[in-house]
Amino acid sequence: MDFLRPAGWEEALAAKAEHPTAVPIAGGTDVMVEINFDHRRPEYLLDLNRIGELTEWEVGVENVRLGASVPYTAIMENLRAELPGLALASHTVASPQIRNRGGVGGNLGTASPAGDAHPALLAAGAEVEVESVRGSRMIPIDDFYTGVKRNALAADELIRAVHIKKADGPQQYSKVGTRNAMVIAVCAFGLALHPETRTVRTGIGSAAPTPVRAEAAEDFLNAALEEGGFWESGDIITPSIAKQFAQLASGACNPIDDVRATAKYRRHAVGIMARRTLGWTWEQYRGTPRPLEGAA
Repeated sequence: MDFLRPAGWEEALAAKAEHPTAVPIAGGTDVMVEINFDHRRPEYLLDLNRIGELTEWEVGVENVRLGASVPYTAIMENLRAELPGLALASHTVASPQIRNRGGVGGNLGTASPAGDAHPALLAAGAEVEVESVRGSRMIPIDDFYTGVKRNALAADELIRAVHIKKADGPQQYSKVGTRNAMVIAVCAFGLALHPETRTVRTGIGSAAPTPVRAEAAEDFLNAALEEGGFWESGDIITPSIAKQFAQLASGACNPIDDVRATAKYRRHAVGIMARRTLGWTWEQYRGTPRPLEGAA
């Protein structure tokens, strides 16, 4: 196994172009596990740790540009107001040591359905900035996951950053695991309210071959909130709406039986998390000032 260690971003792109099979490594919290268990033996490792810009973030007027290697700890400590769903997800990642090393780019590169960041990124409607020597492009998060541990990256592309719209409403994240820390998600659920567009987005982890959204549940809830005037009134969501939303979220799953849980349990747990996160986010929304109906 050869070790490539570029000093800058352009050098990294050139190395990836010359060695398309090279596996990027930054935090290494996923890659090294696979190597240590002999599940993966790449010909080249592409070390990105000397590229400082990957650990930087920018808060703009509407969006946050998050470098691919920004550690989860930095998200928790510095971006809780702008990215509350991702900050909550970051809290659930493994141990303090791993949160200090791992970043969202690693989750995206590995594309495991159990990656903790994925539900929050889906719910927030993120975009992934990728680049090669041929140029750069933005991949909507909905198009990024293409299969089990597969993503939309071309062989010569690297993840440079993730662009996430600053939260305009409450966001929540919930995860089921076999213990409280250092655990792969049995299943996870992210929910974001977007009052500016009067829409709700979701994200489900570890309950399908890829991270997915519960689109039927979103469509139902968007219609129910609009028809019932809930966005204006802030009234409590009725139990029947919450129940139907939970059932539809559960129906979006396509899980497997494995050593961590049965498929039946995962579907059930996702429904429970959907109902609870809806309750939590809506209570937050009800507690925030809303513009008067018809006001400019």
